[in-house]
Amino acid sequence: MIIRKNIDILPSSFRDPSGFLFENDGVLYRQLNHAYRESYDQLMGSGLYERLAKQGGLIEHSEVENTLSENNGAYKVLCPERIDFISYPYEWSFNQLKDAALLTLDIQLMALDFDMTLKDASAYNIQFCQGRPVMIDTLSFERYVEGHAWVAYRQFCQHFLAPLALMSYKDVRLNKLFLAHIDGIPLDLASRLLPRSTWLKPGLGIHLHIHAKTQKAYSDSVSSSKDKKRNTRPVSKMGLQGIVEGLRKAVKKLNCHFGKTEWADYYDSTNYSETAFEEKKRIVEKYLKMVNPQSVWDLGSNTGEFSRIASGSGIPTVSFDIDPAAVDFNYCQVRDRQEKNLLPLILDLTNPSPALGWSGRERDCLFTRGPADCIMALALVHHLAISNNVPLDRVASFLAELCNFLIVEFVPKDDSQVQRLLSSREDIFTEYDQAGFESEFSRFFEIKESENIKDSKRTLYMMKKK
Repeated sequence: MIIRKNIDILPSSFRDPSGFLFENDGVLYRQLNHAYRESYDQLMGSGLYERLAKQGGLIEHSEVENTLSENNGAYKVLCPERIDFISYPYEWSFNQLKDAALLTLDIQLMALDFDMTLKDASAYNIQFCQGRPVMIDTLSFERYVEGHAWVAYRQFCQHFLAPLALMSYKDVRLNKLFLAHIDGIPLDLASRLLPRSTWLKPGLGIHLHIHAKTQKAYSDSVSSSKDKKRNTRPVSKMGLQGIVEGLRKAVKKLNCHFGKTEWADYYDSTNYSETAFEEKKRIVEKYLKMVNPQSVWDLGSNTGEFSRIASGSGIPTVSFDIDPAAVDFNYCQVRDRQEKNLLPLILDLTNPSPALGWSGRERDCLFTRGPADCIMALALVHHLAISNNVPLDRVASFLAELCNFLIVEFVPKDDSQVQRLLSSREDIFTEYDQAGFESEFSRFFEIKESENIKDSKRTLYMMKKK
């Protein structure tokens, strides 16, 4: 295999001197620099990589021919297993972030058994693959040195403990703070936002509140070598294991109480009869078989009832919804049923995930991560058009940017769900009717098929992007 010199380094992979990710002819590779040679050899030679890969905790890779570096900077070139869809912690539900935190701590404990440690504990090092979290950064490991504290301790607290505590004790939507703080939630901010009662929780009191005060005091102190030495105390391996175990107990105790949300009980309150519901599933399944897509995004998926028609057929499916309770329920089903092809994520379609980080390129926006081969937009368009005042032509053009095929549902004004939306506002939507829907969507899509859903007023369409 010949790897070209003009490699395309991924914008999310430039900060680590140990190496970087790049693409060549559509294949993902990871370069390991000579600076990481000792750590990589220990990772592979100690048996830690084999153990983690076998248990599904670390993404697998193969070594390929090293013809990459023009200046002999590459020690190894790896070809890692590719993740179907890259997601970010501000798109995860509470239990997704919690499971990612527990995996990170479990990997750190296992690494210590092999005389290694994690030098990074970033939430962005975790992705979801085949229904479970997995670490994707092979460069996060280094040799453990007796007496050294865990260098990634602060990062773990900022990326996992602080947001989980805020989601648990204040509001589940506070994971969106990641959008403003890409390097994790500042501990002093989290400490001020959390209720005073959390000072009495041993895990949060020590690892968050006292940690925040110590961090501030240390940063305010004179930064002399004597001061640094005075504030650096040796930690035995047993002591370090105790700290990580303490963090694990603190995370395990955190739970989220969603309360009543608008859409978590949607299927219990919908106006669909059992006949109409089964008919809708039948038509969706028929359209999916006609399209035979390589990937599916289900927009406004609620708890993933229809997403599972695609994922159950072996199609990698991302199940998006705005309701954190519905997404969390969906994820827990994926986890408990060990479903392999479904990824639930939180997404507000009226304000989708933006590009973030250095030069606005470290974290991709929704559009950069597309297009999906097929999008399902079921019982969605009326919410965008009526609840959010988005004209039908804008809805159609938005969806056309994201997919090749579209399975979309039109819900007319005399449907009880639309009447509920209009009950508290003036009906200014004069162009919202089936003829207007078909006219606007036909500007961007070719309507291949349509079918009325029996025992309802709704219609399902299968369209192909022009």
